[in-house]
Amino acid sequence: MGEPAPVTAEPVDTGRNADLPADRFLDREVGWLRFNQRVLELAEDADTPLLERARYLSIFAGNLDEFFMVRVAGLKRRLATGVAVTSATRHHPDELLRRISDVSRELMLRQARCLHDSVAPALAEAGIRLVRWEDLDADERERMRVLFHGSIYPLLTPFAVDPAHPFPYISGRSLNLAVTVRDPQTGRTMFARVKMPAAMTRFVDLGGDRFVPTEDVVAVHLPVLFEGMEVLEHHAFRVTRNADLELDEDETDDLVQSLENELRRRRFGPLVRLEVEETISEDVLDILRRELGAEEREIYRVPGPLNLAGLDQIADLPRPDLRFSPVVPAEPDALAQEGFFDAVGSGELLVHHPYESFTTTTERFLALAAADPRVVAIKQTLYRTSGDSPIVESLIDAARAGKEVVVLVEIKARFDEHNNILWARKLEEAGCHVVYGVVGLKTHCKLALVVREDDDGTVRRYCHVGTGNYNPGTARVYEDFGLFSAAPEVGEDLSDLFNHLTGFSRKSEYRRLLVAPSGLRSGLMQRIAQEMSAHARGEPARIRIKVNSLVDEEIVDALYEASRAGVPVDLWVRGSCVLRPGLEGLSETIRVRSILGRFLEHSRIFVFENGGRPQVWMGSADLMPRNLDRRVEALVRIDDPAQRARLVELMDLAMADATASWRMEPDGDWHRVVRGDTGKRLLELQSALRGDRRMRAVDV
Repeated sequence: MGEPAPVTAEPVDTGRNADLPADRFLDREVGWLRFNQRVLELAEDADTPLLERARYLSIFAGNLDEFFMVRVAGLKRRLATGVAVTSATRHHPDELLRRISDVSRELMLRQARCLHDSVAPALAEAGIRLVRWEDLDADERERMRVLFHGSIYPLLTPFAVDPAHPFPYISGRSLNLAVTVRDPQTGRTMFARVKMPAAMTRFVDLGGDRFVPTEDVVAVHLPVLFEGMEVLEHHAFRVTRNADLELDEDETDDLVQSLENELRRRRFGPLVRLEVEETISEDVLDILRRELGAEEREIYRVPGPLNLAGLDQIADLPRPDLRFSPVVPAEPDALAQEGFFDAVGSGELLVHHPYESFTTTTERFLALAAADPRVVAIKQTLYRTSGDSPIVESLIDAARAGKEVVVLVEIKARFDEHNNILWARKLEEAGCHVVYGVVGLKTHCKLALVVREDDDGTVRRYCHVGTGNYNPGTARVYEDFGLFSAAPEVGEDLSDLFNHLTGFSRKSEYRRLLVAPSGLRSGLMQRIAQEMSAHARGEPARIRIKVNSLVDEEIVDALYEASRAGVPVDLWVRGSCVLRPGLEGLSETIRVRSILGRFLEHSRIFVFENGGRPQVWMGSADLMPRNLDRRVEALVRIDDPAQRARLVELMDLAMADATASWRMEPDGDWHRVVRGDTGKRLLELQSALRGDRRMRAVDV
């Protein structure tokens, strides 16, 4: 993947960190690609259940699509608009784009090798075959002919290219055939494009667990589309386009309408990647290159089939013997013994999804609130959720029952904008007060506030602060924590924050919350500094952090300073990390680990040793400039000693040498450690959590 330049003694010219090495940061984009490489390594692991390996290949492809649509598109836009500022790594965007191209090309070829040389043969041994047209028998070909004429042909529209027909627009992420045909009467050769129908599955089911790519079925029937013409050649290709949205919220009177207009324009964003099968002819590739305006580094030649994100269709096959064993989430003991509001009223409840049920905790909390005649108001933030979410239905039921319901909907949640607009309007129609976030910020915090008159006549606030979205679908595969609390100071904090979000307020200080953008960055910096001071006094000092991404330079420099002061720093980072651990004189006390598996590690946890009295926070914020400065985020302090101990134990277990993980090297490379010195497999964290006495697992 290429080695970054070694750390030198050259100092940064100005600023409070002038004595730190100049090239102490890794490239964020390359760091993200290394994260996706770790996903690919799960697909390459023969110990992973076979259909899950296919799913990881699908996830890898989908991740890479979004990376190009957003991160690569952003770099290209900076170049095009003349704001190509050299990054903190001293890499010009043009240089970084070249590096991204090299690394991405290597990973895409590696993905193809994994499919063709490992996963597909293993699937075949298990009776599941991915075949090409030439592998079909006569009966299968006849059935495909009937299918084509009855179901596929009516959906196809060939677009010819000639003086009367300009090159057609190629929409982002669509799969297409580039076709050349010759008119036998005139001898003239012409080019055409055929788009694979969006309504079709990625693979056509031949029956008997045999599948053929849709484009193979279309390709062999091209003479039907170009009757009277001689089909000379055909090649699959795929375009990825810029899908980032640009909104000037200060210049629009209707944010929703402006966003809808931008969503329509998203399909027509500039090209950022052209994928072609490696067998494509130079003549056809030249046409695509010229008409699409693709630079050489934007062209990726890979073995077919393209669009391996479609392998999720194979991964969903009903073959439990080839998949992870199912998990039946546990219900917290406290909820089994008494009513929900009584349980939360008597003590805070910390739940860990998906090991503990989202349905019987978070969904149930809001369903009970909607139905309870003593509940007078519900306030909720929604960043991403499913359109048929029981949570949305509960909010609608509550509004129809006459309760005050306020919902902060973040309609700018990337790639969920359209869905969010649809169900936001559904909430409005039911009588909910819908607020579309704060101008200039995304509302990313995960909060719910229920106001209830208890049996004794006291009005009490019941709160939920989470690390994950209120999405029942992702809650089954995303690892997250949620805190239920009726503590007065938490209720007061959430009331203050909701009032800030729906009205006009400059509140920045809270009781048990750290809130971005007003106080989260400064709060974390203060606590890092406190650990340095504690270490200098000879008191216990340590920093443990679990996040999805660590790319904020100010936070990274603070962690470097803490390490140079001698404070041990443990970082559990799922995705991109620009910090370089283990460098002499800079980060000798810092360890960085990553854990990927059947569940997506999504929670954010911050533990500060605090002189032997650990202070523990959890919430929605990653350590990125956007989260700290351009989003509304919230961390809540965990005060219950047993709950603090539970989170500290989790952090220590993840960082233990006896636990399998990816471990980051000073140069930014990661290596996977799954076996100890004796060859015995190390503990798998997620499996260990499934086996916890609080959890229930069903193996089949």
